[in-house]
Order: sequence, then C-alpha cells, then structure tokens
Amino acid sequence: MIIGPRYKIARRLGVPVFEKTQTQKYAIRSGNVAGKAPGRSGSKPRAKSEYGLGMLEKQKARMSYGVPGRQFTNYVKKAMHEKGSSAEMLVRLLEGRLDNVALRAGYATTRQAARQMVSHGHLLVNGTIVTIPSYQVSIGDVVSIREGSKKKALFTTLDERLKTVKAPAWLKLDTEKKQVTVDGIPVAMQSELLFNVGAVLEFYSR
Repeated sequence: MIIGPRYKIARRLGVPVFEKTQTQKYAIRSGNVAGKAPGRSGSKPRAKSEYGLGMLEKQKARMSYGVPGRQFTNYVKKAMHEKGSSAEMLVRLLEGRLDNVALRAGYATTRQAARQMVSHGHLLVNGTIVTIPSYQVSIGDVVSIREGSKKKALFTTLDERLKTVKAPAWLKLDTEKKQVTVDGIPVAMQSELLFNVGAVLEFYSR
C-alpha cells in the first residue's frame, strides 16, 4: 500500500502511526512535546466537523495497521454484522492479520517489514507458506519462520530481538523454536490503540 510521506501524514493525523514517527526526534520536530499539539507554532487548529472527526479516526486506524481503504471498509462491515461487540470484532480482525502477528511476535521491527516478510514467503502457518499479509489467524495456529529463510539478513538479529519482545497475552512465543502460537482471541485495549474504535464505527454507520 502506497502511503506517501510518513512524517507529513503522521502530523496531519496527530498521532505517531508509523514506527519512524514514534521517536523523540519526531516529537520535537512536530512540536508535540510535553502535551503540545502538533502543528505550526502559535497556530490554532481549525475546528473539524463531526464527519471530519470520524474521517480522521478512520485514517488513524487504517494507517496504524497499514490497511487499504476498501479492505478496511470490508473489515468494518463484517464487524458491524457479526453478533456481539462490533468494536471488539473490528480490533480482532485488525490484530488477527498475519503481518500484525509477525510484528507483535518480534519477527519484524516495522509493520512494513512484517508485510514484506509475509509477502516474500518467509513465514509458515501450521507448516504451510502463507504469502497474504491480511491472512486471518485462528486460535491454535502456529506461525513459524521457513527453514530456508532463517539465514536471511532480515533474521540475523532475531535472537536478540526475541529476548526483549513483549508479545501480547494472546500470543505464546517460543523463543527456542522461534515460533508463536495463537493462544487466544486477538485483542487490544483502547489505551493501546492510536484511534477511537467507537468513532470509526459511528462514522460508517451514518
């Protein structure tokens, strides 16, 4: 997915949706230090309409997970038609993507790298190569690294990364075998997200 200049997009959205914007250097450049809102010094942000605020939350969600517009819309529609909490279902669909699992497990350091890792066939799900980043994992699935890929440059520092990675509770990481098991329903607390799930759903329900 082509997303354009990351710094510019992150500043417009007001949240560090990309890994390269989750740094102190970016915070200083954007003026978002010690609670200051991003933007030009001394300028007042223009008030957004209710529609505009909803659109902003939608863009934050899309960029946070690197999901194309049409695919994101399909996620929302599915979440809204399922029984139970639409908010929980939407987060489950986003967190349950294979590229997201690769990132959460520490296989990749950025979401873009995780997406390429899957697309290039470096990961297995239950012993089978899966090359679709949006592939939805299920409870019990085992995600591992293809044997022929373990010596690739992108995995040279994996041992060190796995020592410090903090995988979510729904992922069971085996650092010895370098594999991760989906041990529960993919979830994320609202405090862990860079967008308001309720506002996104409200935007689509208009």
